[in-house]
Amino acid sequence: MGNQREAQLQERLGRQLILFPLPLQGHISPMLQLATILYSKGFSITIVHTKFNSPNPTNYPHFNFYPISDGLSESQSSPSDVLSLLSLLNQNCIAPFQEALAQLLADKSGDPIACLISDAILYFTSAVAKNFNLPRIVLRTGGVSSFLAFAAFPLLLEKGYIPTQDGRAEELVVELPPLRVKDLPVIKTSNPEMLYEVLERMIQETKNSSGLIWNSFEELEEAALAKLRQDFPIPIFPIGPFHKHFTVSSSNLIAVDTSSISWLNEQSPNSVIYVSFGSIAAIEEKEFIEVAWGLANSKLPFLWVVRPGLVHGAEWLELLPKGFLEKLDGRGHIVKWAPQLEVLAHPAVGAFWTHNGWNSTIESICEGVPMICMPCFTDQQVNARYVSHVWKVGVHLENGLDRVNIEQAIKKIMLEKEGEEIRKRVLHLKEKTNLCLEVGGSSYNSVKTVVNYIASF
Repeated sequence: MGNQREAQLQERLGRQLILFPLPLQGHISPMLQLATILYSKGFSITIVHTKFNSPNPTNYPHFNFYPISDGLSESQSSPSDVLSLLSLLNQNCIAPFQEALAQLLADKSGDPIACLISDAILYFTSAVAKNFNLPRIVLRTGGVSSFLAFAAFPLLLEKGYIPTQDGRAEELVVELPPLRVKDLPVIKTSNPEMLYEVLERMIQETKNSSGLIWNSFEELEEAALAKLRQDFPIPIFPIGPFHKHFTVSSSNLIAVDTSSISWLNEQSPNSVIYVSFGSIAAIEEKEFIEVAWGLANSKLPFLWVVRPGLVHGAEWLELLPKGFLEKLDGRGHIVKWAPQLEVLAHPAVGAFWTHNGWNSTIESICEGVPMICMPCFTDQQVNARYVSHVWKVGVHLENGLDRVNIEQAIKKIMLEKEGEEIRKRVLHLKEKTNLCLEVGGSSYNSVKTVVNYIASF
């Protein structure tokens, strides 16, 4: 029945959408999830993507995939210098994308193209789409609150909050409550001018777009969305959480270790700390050792994702103290990459120690899992502050990675009264998430609005 209805929708709309994700894990996943939502509403989908970090087309047989050259050398395509990677992509992809769009628009065998949906950071697509008179909608894959902080950079520079100085780290940014100076979404870089230019172009070309889609929802970021609507006079569509609209296909760029699930099956309910710092963040050797001992000393079971490249200068686990794994006696399970959505939904998981990338943050909220926050850079800092001080669904691990701090934070969230209160609040937020997706809910209605809007082009 579902397939029949889908076929009718496809027939009825007969419009094609071109989607262009930024080639980083945290951006590809939500773009492909958005593509799946829009496909289910009757649009045909073409994904334009770079050769670098290209998605696996076999996971999405119902989409067309169109690779373009990104002109990146092997050394340039390292996510260790994210800022220059973003800047290069916005320069190198102009001509290949222009050529791809010309070919796709000239091809009359498929459905006519209604619009382009591009990642907000790929701001160069604005001018290219304009050349073809093609409407461009932007997907911002982070949260609304961090986006407003990025948009405030000219003001923050003028007021002297950035570049950040250590002496002012704890100072409140009165223009952006509840953020402190240390929560501002900056990247430590030797080229701050490049950072300001990338952000300025992202904000400007988002304002120039035909609309803005968010993997967030009204009830989570109500105040930030109200401010955004004042400052950005374009249609705004908070339709998240994307991954809860359907059964998710895999968009992992790293091979998943499914032993995580069989190990979790043997643990008691709410007993395990799940630890993952995302696909880009890297830590120093001494921090890695402190994380290991903090987990071990908590005496609680843990599932720890140690991605190759997580620790500067290490292959994988060779830096662990001698005999560390044996001492755990099966209480710890370490993998290179885990099926995160399945892990967070598992009844054994009691807390998520996270870098607070937006996808991880919203996935944790969706499953009602309390967080231990350890942001590394950019929007993660803002997200962590909101988790700990606005939604109050986690604790912020501050003052450096130290085994004593780590053990205390784990015990606070897993065993103490404060942890119980946090768990109640996150379960309440989980209910709100479920309601926004139901018929008549805020995200349900927002999806209908965006589908009608795109169909009107």
